[in-house]
Amino acid sequence: MAQIIVQGEPRNLRGKNAARRLRVTGNVPATLYGGKKDAVSLAVNSKQVTTILRSETGHNTLFQVEFAGKQEPAIVKDWQVDPVTGRLLHVDLLRVAMDVRMRVKVPVHTFGDPSGVKVQGGVYEVVAREVEVECLPADIPTEFKMDVSGLALNQSLRAGELPIDKNKIKLITDANAVLAHVVALRVEEEKPAEAAVPGAAPAEPEVIKKGKKEVEGEEGAEGAEKAEKPEKTEKKK
Repeated sequence: MAQIIVQGEPRNLRGKNAARRLRVTGNVPATLYGGKKDAVSLAVNSKQVTTILRSETGHNTLFQVEFAGKQEPAIVKDWQVDPVTGRLLHVDLLRVAMDVRMRVKVPVHTFGDPSGVKVQGGVYEVVAREVEVECLPADIPTEFKMDVSGLALNQSLRAGELPIDKNKIKLITDANAVLAHVVALRVEEEKPAEAAVPGAAPAEPEVIKKGKKEVEGEEGAEGAEKAEKPEKTEKKK
C-alpha cells in the first residue's frame, strides 16, 4: 500500500479572519498533538485531508504529515465541516507511535436479509454502527462485516460475535453490547371513542351555568324590589 502524505506548514496567525484567508488558499487550520510532544499549529492541504476522510478507512487512515522538512505518522482525530456547504473547516491530527497500541473506533457493516423479517414479519433495527478496539496502528481494521441473514425474531447481533483477530486486536466495547436486532412490529391500539347517549343534550360549560344563575338572581331581586314598592293609587278628581 502506497504511503499517504499530507502537506502542511507551521501556522503562526490565529483567529477567524486568519482562518478564513487560509481556507481561500486551499488549506485548513490544523493541530497536531499527542505522542509526548508539544502540540503544533499547522495549515494542511484541505483536499488531501478530505480525500482521506472519504476513503474506505476514513478517519482511521494512517498517513504522514509533512512539515518543516520532516514527517510524522498521524491519523485524523476530529474535524469540523460547514453545515451548509460541507466544506472542511478545521482538523485535529493525532500523532501515532507505530509500536504503541492505541484505541480507535471501527465501523460495523451488516448485510443480508434477516429471517426474522422475511419469515416472521419483524423489523430489523441497527443499534450501534461502530465498536471501539485497541491495537497497533498497522493493525487497525478498515471495518467489520457481519451476515445477519440467520437473525430470527427477538435475536440480536452482539459486539462479541464480530470476527476479531484476538491475537492482534482487543475489543474495548462490551462484548454483550447489542449492535443490531430483530424486534416485533409495534402496533398502537386505538382507544375506543366514548359512546354518546341518544337524545342527550351536551352538557353546558360550568361558566355558562354560573352566568345563567347570576341573571336569574338579578331578575328575582328586581321582582322583589317591585313587590316592596306600593302601587300608587290614582287620585280622584
